Amino acid sequence: MNVNKERLLILNEHWSKLTESILTLHKSIDKARPLLRKDSFSFEEQETIDSLTLKFNRSSDLYTQKILRGIWDILHEPFAPFIDTMNEAEKFGIIESAESLIKIRELRNTIAHEYLPEELQQIIPEVIVLSGQLQENINQTAGFLKQRGWL
Repeated sequence: MNVNKERLLILNEHWSKLTESILTLHKSIDKARPLLRKDSFSFEEQETIDSLTLKFNRSSDLYTQKILRGIWDILHEPFAPFIDTMNEAEKFGIIESAESLIKIRELRNTIAHEYLPEELQQIIPEVIVLSGQLQENINQTAGFLKQRGWL
């Protein structure tokens, strides 16, 4: 396959941003983990949770919108609805699990559009669990990219 070098350069720039974003997400998870046992939160703790959800959303957006779409573009695959694209990406071995990425996307949308302060206690464990699944998918994608010499 003849791969456009400019597209690969852009993909690698996005990969660097994703790597940095994931590092900050993991730091936010570590900071938020002690809050799992709390029923109410101070303003500073609410800011910690807000930071966690922001970094989760940023990381998942970078991965799905920049990395996966960039790979799709390089492969010259037609764009389809998100669910269809994730199912195809799983078949190609680009991602670990379409189902987990669909859940990640749903949580990302919930945080962006429906997130309420009274839901803070519920959101922390969900973000932590799905961040692990996000990392598993990113690891699978890294292997796919390295195998092709694209990363």
